[in-house]
Amino acid sequence: RVSRSFAGVIRQLPKGLCLDVLIFYLVLRALDTVEDDMEAFRGGREEEKLDLLRRFHVVALGDDSWSMEGVGRGDEAELLRRFGSVARVFAGLPEASREVIADVTRRMGEGMAEFVGKDLGQGTTTVAEYNRYCHFVAGLVGEGLSRLFSATGCEDPSVGEARELSNSMGLFLQKTNIIRDYLEDLVDGRAFWPQEVWKGYAPSGHLYELSEEAARGRAVQCLNHLVTDAFELIPDCLEYMAQLHQPEVFRFCAIPQVMAIATLSELYANPRVFTGVVKIRKGMAAAIVLQSNNLTEVQAWFHRFARDVARRVPAGDPSAERTRAACRRAVELTASGARTAAATLGAGDFVAAVALAAAAHVLAHGGDGLPTVAVAGLSSVVVVCLAALMARFKAVVSAPGASSK
Repeated sequence: RVSRSFAGVIRQLPKGLCLDVLIFYLVLRALDTVEDDMEAFRGGREEEKLDLLRRFHVVALGDDSWSMEGVGRGDEAELLRRFGSVARVFAGLPEASREVIADVTRRMGEGMAEFVGKDLGQGTTTVAEYNRYCHFVAGLVGEGLSRLFSATGCEDPSVGEARELSNSMGLFLQKTNIIRDYLEDLVDGRAFWPQEVWKGYAPSGHLYELSEEAARGRAVQCLNHLVTDAFELIPDCLEYMAQLHQPEVFRFCAIPQVMAIATLSELYANPRVFTGVVKIRKGMAAAIVLQSNNLTEVQAWFHRFARDVARRVPAGDPSAERTRAACRRAVELTASGARTAAATLGAGDFVAAVALAAAAHVLAHGGDGLPTVAVAGLSSVVVVCLAALMARFKAVVSAPGASSK
Protein backbone atom coordinates (compact mmCIF):
# COMPACT_ATOMS: atom_id res chain seq x y z
CA ARG A 1 0.00 0.00 0.00
CA VAL A 2 2.93 2.39 0.50
CA SER A 3 4.15 1.59 -3.04
CA ARG A 4 1.97 -0.49 -5.37
CA SER A 5 4.49 -0.39 -8.22
CA PHE A 6 7.43 -1.48 -6.07
CA ALA A 7 5.35 -4.20 -4.40
CA GLY A 8 4.71 -5.75 -7.81
CA VAL A 9 8.40 -5.72 -8.70
CA ILE A 10 9.45 -7.26 -5.37
CA ARG A 11 7.07 -10.20 -5.85
CA GLN A 12 9.03 -11.22 -8.95
CA LEU A 13 12.24 -11.73 -6.96
CA PRO A 14 13.43 -15.24 -6.02
CA LYS A 15 11.79 -16.78 -2.96
CA GLY A 16 14.93 -16.61 -0.83
CA LEU A 17 15.33 -12.89 -1.49
CA CYS A 18 11.80 -11.53 -1.82
CA LEU A 19 10.96 -11.20 1.91
CA ASP A 20 14.36 -9.72 2.77
CA VAL A 21 13.99 -6.97 0.15
CA LEU A 22 10.38 -6.34 1.18
CA ILE A 23 11.35 -5.76 4.83
CA PHE A 24 14.34 -3.65 3.75
CA TYR A 25 12.00 -1.45 1.71
CA LEU A 26 9.40 -1.08 4.51
CA VAL A 27 12.06 -0.19 7.10
CA LEU A 28 13.56 2.51 4.89
CA ARG A 29 10.09 3.78 3.91
CA ALA A 30 9.23 4.17 7.60
CA LEU A 31 12.51 5.99 8.23
CA ASP A 32 11.85 8.24 5.24
CA THR A 33 8.36 9.04 6.58
CA VAL A 34 9.90 10.32 9.81
CA GLU A 35 12.42 12.40 7.86
CA ASP A 36 9.80 13.82 5.47
CA ASP A 37 7.30 14.99 8.10
CA MET A 38 7.99 18.70 8.55
CA GLU A 39 5.06 19.33 10.93
CA ALA A 40 4.96 16.58 13.56
CA PHE A 41 8.21 17.56 15.25
CA ARG A 42 7.71 21.31 15.50
CA GLY A 43 7.46 23.19 18.77
CA GLY A 44 10.63 22.09 20.48
CA ARG A 45 10.56 18.48 19.28
CA GLU A 46 13.33 18.90 16.71
CA GLU A 47 15.90 17.06 18.82
CA GLU A 48 13.45 14.18 19.25
CA LYS A 49 13.31 13.80 15.48
CA LEU A 50 17.09 13.85 15.14
CA ASP A 51 17.47 11.26 17.90
CA LEU A 52 14.85 9.01 16.31
CA LEU A 53 16.54 9.17 12.91
CA ARG A 54 19.92 8.30 14.41
CA ARG A 55 18.58 5.46 16.56
CA PHE A 56 15.73 4.10 14.43
CA HIS A 57 17.73 0.94 13.78
CA VAL A 58 17.69 0.26 17.53
CA VAL A 59 14.51 1.76 19.02
CA ALA A 60 12.15 0.75 16.19
CA LEU A 61 13.83 -2.11 14.36
CA GLY A 62 14.89 -3.81 17.57
CA ASP A 63 11.52 -3.62 19.37
CA ASP A 64 8.49 -5.49 17.99
CA SER A 65 6.18 -3.47 20.25
CA TRP A 66 7.34 -0.09 18.92
CA SER A 67 4.72 2.16 17.35
CA MET A 68 4.46 5.84 16.47
CA GLU A 69 1.36 8.01 16.16
CA GLY A 70 0.90 11.38 14.48
CA VAL A 71 3.75 11.15 11.99
CA GLY A 72 3.21 10.89 8.24
CA ARG A 73 -0.04 10.66 6.33
CA GLY A 74 -2.27 7.91 4.99
CA ASP A 75 -0.59 4.56 4.45
CA GLU A 76 2.80 5.89 5.59
CA ALA A 77 1.28 6.87 8.95
CA GLU A 78 -0.29 3.41 9.17
CA LEU A 79 3.11 1.84 8.51
CA LEU A 80 4.56 3.65 11.54
CA ARG A 81 1.56 2.75 13.70
CA ARG A 82 1.96 -0.92 12.86
CA PHE A 83 5.74 -1.00 12.58
CA GLY A 84 5.96 -3.67 15.26
CA SER A 85 4.76 -6.18 12.67
CA VAL A 86 7.68 -5.24 10.42
CA ALA A 87 10.11 -5.59 13.33
CA ARG A 88 8.76 -9.06 14.13
CA VAL A 89 9.30 -10.31 10.58
CA PHE A 90 12.72 -8.63 10.52
CA ALA A 91 13.72 -10.62 13.61
CA GLY A 92 12.99 -13.85 11.74
CA LEU A 93 15.22 -13.07 8.75
CA PRO A 94 18.63 -14.74 8.36
CA GLU A 95 21.35 -13.08 10.42
CA ALA A 96 23.27 -11.90 7.35
CA SER A 97 20.21 -10.08 6.00
CA ARG A 98 19.45 -8.52 9.40
CA GLU A 99 22.99 -7.18 9.59
CA VAL A 100 22.72 -5.54 6.17
CA ILE A 101 19.31 -3.96 6.86
CA ALA A 102 20.29 -2.66 10.31
CA ASP A 103 23.60 -1.26 9.06
CA VAL A 104 22.07 0.60 6.11
CA THR A 105 19.21 1.89 8.30
CA ARG A 106 21.72 3.25 10.82
CA ARG A 107 23.86 5.00 8.21
CA MET A 108 20.86 6.38 6.32
CA GLY A 109 19.32 7.70 9.54
CA GLU A 110 22.57 9.45 10.44
CA GLY A 111 22.73 10.97 6.98
CA MET A 112 19.12 12.16 7.12
CA ALA A 113 19.76 13.74 10.52
CA GLU A 114 22.67 15.64 8.97
CA PHE A 115 20.35 17.24 6.40
CA VAL A 116 17.26 17.81 8.58
CA GLY A 117 18.71 20.97 10.08
CA LYS A 118 19.88 22.41 6.78
CA ASP A 119 17.97 25.16 5.00
CA LEU A 120 17.21 23.58 1.62
CA GLY A 121 14.89 26.28 0.37
CA GLN A 122 17.54 27.20 -2.21
CA GLY A 123 18.81 23.66 -2.76
CA THR A 124 21.98 21.96 -1.63
CA THR A 125 25.08 24.13 -1.47
CA THR A 126 27.79 22.36 -3.45
CA VAL A 127 27.90 19.48 -5.93
CA ALA A 128 29.70 17.48 -3.24
CA GLU A 129 26.80 18.07 -0.84
CA TYR A 130 24.31 17.18 -3.60
CA ASN A 131 26.16 13.91 -4.15
CA ARG A 132 26.32 13.29 -0.40
CA TYR A 133 22.57 13.76 -0.02
CA CYS A 134 21.90 11.40 -2.95
CA HIS A 135 24.25 8.86 -1.38
CA PHE A 136 22.36 8.85 1.91
CA VAL A 137 18.87 8.54 0.44
CA ALA A 138 19.59 6.37 -2.63
CA GLY A 139 23.21 5.24 -2.87
CA LEU A 140 22.87 3.37 0.42
CA VAL A 141 19.74 1.67 -0.92
CA GLY A 142 21.77 0.42 -3.88
CA GLU A 143 24.50 -0.80 -1.55
CA GLY A 144 22.03 -2.53 0.74
CA LEU A 145 20.29 -4.31 -2.11
CA SER A 146 23.61 -5.49 -3.54
CA ARG A 147 24.66 -6.87 -0.17
CA LEU A 148 21.30 -8.65 0.18
CA PHE A 149 21.67 -10.17 -3.30
CA SER A 150 24.98 -11.66 -2.19
CA ALA A 151 23.98 -12.52 1.39
CA THR A 152 21.06 -14.62 0.16
CA GLY A 153 23.19 -16.40 -2.43
CA CYS A 154 21.28 -14.99 -5.38
CA GLU A 155 24.40 -13.25 -6.71
CA ASP A 156 28.15 -13.68 -6.34
CA PRO A 157 29.87 -12.10 -3.31
CA SER A 158 31.55 -9.63 -5.68
CA VAL A 159 28.17 -7.91 -6.26
CA GLY A 160 27.82 -7.09 -2.58
CA GLU A 161 31.38 -5.84 -2.50
CA ALA A 162 30.87 -3.41 -5.42
CA ARG A 163 30.02 -0.49 -3.14
CA GLU A 164 30.97 2.32 -5.55
CA LEU A 165 29.06 0.82 -8.45
CA SER A 166 26.03 0.22 -6.21
CA ASN A 167 26.20 3.84 -5.08
CA SER A 168 26.23 5.02 -8.69
CA MET A 169 23.13 2.94 -9.44
CA GLY A 170 21.30 4.72 -6.64
CA LEU A 171 22.60 8.17 -7.59
CA PHE A 172 21.51 7.70 -11.19
CA LEU A 173 17.91 7.14 -10.07
CA GLN A 174 17.89 9.84 -7.40
CA LYS A 175 19.41 12.52 -9.59
CA THR A 176 16.83 11.78 -12.27
CA ASN A 177 14.05 12.33 -9.72
CA ILE A 178 15.61 15.52 -8.37
CA ILE A 179 16.05 17.00 -11.84
CA ARG A 180 12.49 16.10 -12.82
CA ASP A 181 10.96 17.41 -9.58
CA TYR A 182 12.44 20.93 -9.77
CA LEU A 183 9.09 22.72 -9.63
CA GLU A 184 7.44 20.46 -7.06
CA ASP A 185 10.41 20.72 -4.69
CA LEU A 186 10.61 24.49 -5.19
CA VAL A 187 6.96 24.87 -4.18
CA ASP A 188 7.49 22.59 -1.16
CA GLY A 189 10.39 24.78 0.00
CA ARG A 190 12.85 21.88 0.12
CA ALA A 191 14.92 21.74 -3.07
CA PHE A 192 18.06 19.82 -4.00
CA TRP A 193 19.51 21.38 -7.17
CA PRO A 194 23.05 22.41 -6.09
CA GLN A 195 23.64 26.15 -5.78
CA GLU A 196 27.16 25.66 -7.11
CA VAL A 197 25.50 24.80 -10.45
CA TRP A 198 22.27 26.79 -10.69
CA LYS A 199 23.66 30.10 -9.44
CA GLY A 200 25.79 30.14 -12.56
CA TYR A 201 22.57 30.45 -14.54
CA ALA A 202 20.48 32.61 -12.18
CA PRO A 203 22.10 36.03 -11.59
CA SER A 204 19.49 36.95 -8.98
CA GLY A 205 20.74 34.22 -6.69
CA HIS A 206 17.22 32.82 -6.26
CA LEU A 207 16.29 29.33 -7.42
CA TYR A 208 12.78 30.40 -8.40
CA GLU A 209 14.27 32.64 -11.11
CA LEU A 210 14.70 29.57 -13.31
CA SER A 211 10.92 29.10 -13.38
CA GLU A 212 10.36 32.57 -14.86
CA GLU A 213 9.73 32.94 -18.58
CA ALA A 214 12.44 35.58 -18.95
CA ALA A 215 15.06 33.12 -17.68
CA ARG A 216 13.92 30.14 -19.75
CA GLY A 217 17.03 29.96 -21.94
CA ARG A 218 19.40 29.99 -18.97
CA ALA A 219 17.13 27.58 -17.08
CA VAL A 220 17.36 25.02 -19.86
CA GLN A 221 21.15 25.36 -19.89
CA CYS A 222 21.18 24.68 -16.14
CA LEU A 223 18.92 21.68 -16.70
CA ASN A 224 21.29 20.33 -19.36
CA HIS A 225 24.21 20.77 -16.96
CA LEU A 226 22.50 18.55 -14.37
CA VAL A 227 21.34 15.95 -16.88
CA THR A 228 24.94 15.69 -18.11
CA ASP A 229 26.13 15.21 -14.54
CA ALA A 230 23.73 12.26 -14.21
CA PHE A 231 24.77 10.84 -17.60
CA GLU A 232 28.34 10.58 -16.37
CA LEU A 233 27.18 7.79 -14.03
CA ILE A 234 26.17 5.56 -16.95
CA PRO A 235 29.48 3.61 -17.24
CA ASP A 236 29.24 2.56 -13.59
CA CYS A 237 25.60 1.52 -13.99
CA LEU A 238 26.36 -0.61 -17.03
CA GLU A 239 29.35 -2.21 -15.31
CA TYR A 240 27.21 -3.06 -12.29
CA MET A 241 24.42 -4.66 -14.34
CA ALA A 242 26.95 -6.71 -16.30
CA GLN A 243 27.84 -8.48 -13.01
CA LEU A 244 24.29 -9.76 -12.39
CA HIS A 245 23.48 -13.36 -13.33
CA GLN A 246 20.08 -14.11 -11.75
CA PRO A 247 17.36 -13.11 -14.29
CA GLU A 248 14.82 -11.83 -11.74
CA VAL A 249 17.49 -9.81 -9.95
CA PHE A 250 18.69 -8.40 -13.26
CA ARG A 251 15.20 -7.21 -14.24
CA PHE A 252 14.62 -5.81 -10.75
CA CYS A 253 17.71 -3.63 -11.15
CA ALA A 254 17.61 -2.94 -14.88
CA ILE A 255 14.06 -1.71 -15.42
CA PRO A 256 14.40 1.35 -13.10
CA GLN A 257 17.74 2.20 -14.71
CA VAL A 258 16.27 2.14 -18.22
CA MET A 259 13.28 4.16 -17.01
CA ALA A 260 15.75 6.69 -15.61
CA ILE A 261 17.74 7.16 -18.81
CA ALA A 262 14.49 7.38 -20.78
CA THR A 263 13.34 10.11 -18.38
CA LEU A 264 16.65 11.96 -18.62
CA SER A 265 16.35 11.92 -22.40
CA GLU A 266 12.87 13.41 -22.07
CA LEU A 267 14.11 16.03 -19.60
CA TYR A 268 17.12 17.14 -21.65
CA ALA A 269 16.64 20.62 -23.19
CA ASN A 270 12.96 20.47 -22.19
CA PRO A 271 11.58 23.81 -20.90
CA ARG A 272 8.46 22.05 -19.57
CA VAL A 273 10.51 21.00 -16.54
CA PHE A 274 10.02 24.57 -15.28
CA THR A 275 6.28 24.72 -15.81
CA GLY A 276 4.98 21.24 -14.97
CA VAL A 277 5.74 17.54 -14.71
CA VAL A 278 7.66 15.72 -17.46
CA LYS A 279 7.08 11.97 -17.78
CA ILE A 280 7.80 9.30 -20.35
CA ARG A 281 4.79 7.96 -22.24
CA LYS A 282 2.94 4.84 -21.06
CA GLY A 283 3.77 3.00 -24.27
CA MET A 284 7.46 3.66 -23.78
CA ALA A 285 7.27 2.49 -20.16
CA ALA A 286 5.50 -0.69 -21.28
CA ALA A 287 8.15 -1.36 -23.92
CA ILE A 288 10.91 -0.93 -21.35
CA VAL A 289 9.26 -3.40 -18.98
CA LEU A 290 8.83 -5.95 -21.79
CA GLN A 291 12.34 -5.53 -23.23
CA SER A 292 14.76 -5.21 -20.29
CA ASN A 293 15.35 -8.91 -19.71
CA ASN A 294 19.10 -9.12 -20.31
CA LEU A 295 22.19 -7.00 -20.77
CA THR A 296 21.84 -6.91 -24.57
CA GLU A 297 18.36 -5.42 -24.38
CA VAL A 298 19.39 -2.92 -21.71
CA GLN A 299 22.41 -1.84 -23.74
CA ALA A 300 20.12 -1.29 -26.73
CA TRP A 301 17.94 1.07 -24.68
CA PHE A 302 20.90 2.99 -23.25
CA HIS A 303 22.39 3.24 -26.74
CA ARG A 304 19.18 4.64 -28.14
CA PHE A 305 18.70 7.31 -25.48
CA ALA A 306 22.36 8.35 -25.42
CA ARG A 307 22.27 8.86 -29.19
CA ASP A 308 18.99 10.72 -28.87
CA VAL A 309 20.47 13.21 -26.41
CA ALA A 310 23.67 13.55 -28.45
CA ARG A 311 21.67 14.54 -31.51
CA ARG A 312 19.93 17.34 -29.58
CA VAL A 313 22.88 19.05 -27.91
CA PRO A 314 22.54 22.81 -28.63
CA ALA A 315 25.67 24.23 -30.24
CA GLY A 316 25.93 27.12 -27.80
CA ASP A 317 25.13 25.17 -24.63
CA PRO A 318 27.82 25.71 -21.93
CA SER A 319 27.86 21.98 -21.18
CA ALA A 320 27.83 20.88 -24.82
CA GLU A 321 31.28 19.28 -24.96
CA ARG A 322 30.82 17.55 -21.63
CA THR A 323 27.40 16.27 -22.74
CA ARG A 324 28.73 14.96 -26.04
CA ALA A 325 31.59 13.21 -24.23
CA ALA A 326 29.19 11.51 -21.79
CA CYS A 327 26.92 10.43 -24.65
CA ARG A 328 29.84 9.24 -26.74
CA ARG A 329 31.09 7.09 -23.86
CA ALA A 330 27.64 5.57 -23.33
CA VAL A 331 27.26 4.85 -27.06
CA GLU A 332 30.66 3.16 -27.20
CA LEU A 333 29.90 0.95 -24.20
CA THR A 334 26.56 -0.18 -25.60
CA ALA A 335 27.31 -0.48 -29.33
CA SER A 336 27.72 -4.27 -29.25
CA GLY A 337 24.43 -4.87 -27.47
CA ALA A 338 22.61 -2.45 -29.74
CA ARG A 339 23.88 -4.25 -32.84
CA THR A 340 22.79 -7.62 -31.45
CA ALA A 341 19.34 -6.30 -30.61
CA ALA A 342 19.02 -4.81 -34.08
CA ALA A 343 19.58 -8.21 -35.68
CA THR A 344 16.10 -9.37 -34.75
CA LEU A 345 12.88 -8.17 -33.18
CA GLY A 346 12.86 -11.39 -31.16
CA ALA A 347 10.25 -14.03 -30.40
CA GLY A 348 8.67 -11.94 -27.66
CA ASP A 349 7.89 -9.17 -30.11
CA PHE A 350 6.41 -11.69 -32.53
CA VAL A 351 4.11 -13.15 -29.85
CA ALA A 352 3.07 -9.67 -28.75
CA ALA A 353 2.34 -8.70 -32.33
CA VAL A 354 0.18 -11.82 -32.85
CA ALA A 355 -1.74 -11.16 -29.63
CA LEU A 356 -2.21 -7.54 -30.62
CA ALA A 357 -3.52 -8.57 -34.04
CA ALA A 358 -5.98 -11.02 -32.46
CA ALA A 359 -7.28 -8.38 -30.07
CA ALA A 360 -7.62 -5.87 -32.87
CA HIS A 361 -9.55 -8.45 -34.91
CA VAL A 362 -12.02 -8.95 -32.05
CA LEU A 363 -12.54 -5.20 -31.74
CA ALA A 364 -12.95 -4.80 -35.49
CA HIS A 365 -15.88 -7.22 -35.32
CA GLY A 366 -17.67 -5.28 -32.60
CA GLY A 367 -16.30 -7.24 -29.69
CA ASP A 368 -17.78 -10.58 -30.82
CA GLY A 369 -20.32 -10.60 -28.00
CA LEU A 370 -18.00 -9.35 -25.26
CA PRO A 371 -19.51 -7.08 -22.55
CA THR A 372 -19.05 -3.35 -23.12
CA VAL A 373 -16.63 -3.03 -20.21
CA ALA A 374 -14.50 -5.87 -21.64
CA VAL A 375 -14.40 -4.21 -25.04
CA ALA A 376 -13.31 -0.93 -23.45
CA GLY A 377 -10.60 -2.69 -21.49
CA LEU A 378 -9.40 -4.57 -24.54
CA SER A 379 -9.21 -1.30 -26.47
CA SER A 380 -6.95 0.17 -23.80
CA VAL A 381 -4.70 -2.89 -23.92
CA VAL A 382 -4.43 -2.65 -27.71
CA VAL A 383 -3.44 1.02 -27.51
CA VAL A 384 -0.76 0.41 -24.85
CA CYS A 385 0.63 -2.69 -26.60
CA LEU A 386 0.74 -0.95 -29.95
CA ALA A 387 2.62 1.98 -28.40
CA ALA A 388 5.02 -0.45 -26.72
CA LEU A 389 5.70 -2.31 -29.96
CA MET A 390 6.23 0.93 -31.84
CA ALA A 391 8.67 2.12 -29.18
CA ARG A 392 10.50 -1.21 -29.36
CA PHE A 393 10.62 -1.07 -33.16
CA LYS A 394 11.97 2.48 -33.05
CA ALA A 395 14.68 1.38 -30.61
CA VAL A 396 15.73 -1.47 -32.91
CA VAL A 397 15.78 0.41 -36.18
CA SER A 398 17.73 3.30 -34.64
CA ALA A 399 20.53 0.99 -33.53
CA PRO A 400 23.81 0.98 -35.48
CA GLY A 401 23.87 -1.62 -38.19
CA ALA A 402 20.07 -1.88 -38.35
CA SER A 403 18.56 -2.42 -41.76
CA SER A 404 16.84 0.57 -43.31
CA LYS A 405 14.21 -1.66 -44.91
